[in-house]
Amino acid sequence: MSEKRTMDGLGAAMLIGFSGLMGFNQVVIKVSNGGFGPVFQAGLRSLIGLGVLLAWLAFRGQLKRASPPAPVQTPTHWTRSVHLWGLVSGLLFTAEFVCLYIALDLSSVSRVTIIFNSMPVWLALAGHLLLPGERLNTLRMLGLVLAMGGVVLAVLHRGSGDASLLGDVLALAATLAWAGIALCARLSPLSAVPPIRQLTYQLAISALVLLAISPLFGPLLRAPNALHIFGVVFQAVAIASLGYLLWLWLISIYRANAVASFSFLSPVIAAILGWLLLDEVIYPQVWAALALVAVGIVLINRK
Repeated sequence: MSEKRTMDGLGAAMLIGFSGLMGFNQVVIKVSNGGFGPVFQAGLRSLIGLGVLLAWLAFRGQLKRASPPAPVQTPTHWTRSVHLWGLVSGLLFTAEFVCLYIALDLSSVSRVTIIFNSMPVWLALAGHLLLPGERLNTLRMLGLVLAMGGVVLAVLHRGSGDASLLGDVLALAATLAWAGIALCARLSPLSAVPPIRQLTYQLAISALVLLAISPLFGPLLRAPNALHIFGVVFQAVAIASLGYLLWLWLISIYRANAVASFSFLSPVIAAILGWLLLDEVIYPQVWAALALVAVGIVLINRK
């Protein structure tokens, strides 16, 4: 397995944009849960996202059966291995969003987002043990600590304090599933599979499973209106298809801990968007958190 390159300006710019989308997406999920059951909403998002992805493939003339990567032993062995790990990745993707959507239904956006975006800690620790060239030295570990401290600081003052222990546990489960997806993309035969094919596995499997199990989690509809419908479409297009395709591509070429570290920006960006769009108050802790996150990311990406 080849060593990935360190972060550059283009990668950083794309990851900042992706972090902004992710921060906004948590607000959109919370709002859209008002019109749809959480798991049903997640299934609709995957189904529509899969349609967008297939349309993109058809537009580029890539919808025909994909040729398997160069075989390790035999083409049959390799193809079955890829399908198996594609299934694993898809089930992790499914578990991630069952947990995340229900967590956002139970608890505040800020609280869920901080726990969910702790993923870089778990991925960086796994990368330290498993991924070539990604061992954490003292400086990078300090960066992780500072970035996490900044995110925690940003959400210490939670206003109404609408927290849920179950929501916290589910948010943690979601972030562990997210880290598992990143490891699958690096350590399994999926590392030789184009990101768009990995995402196809994830969306197809999650759409099927989420829609099948959604009746087990209560009513499918909660009086949806145009805003709720727009929220689901936004998630499908900007996040589930194009957004995650970008993230999988970035994780395939840059160091995993460097890519993951930028997700620390999402909760802070979510707070700023809440201030700009919803007239929510940003407390002084949040401005301090911005500085800590920025310094932490610089340290994590030091050579």
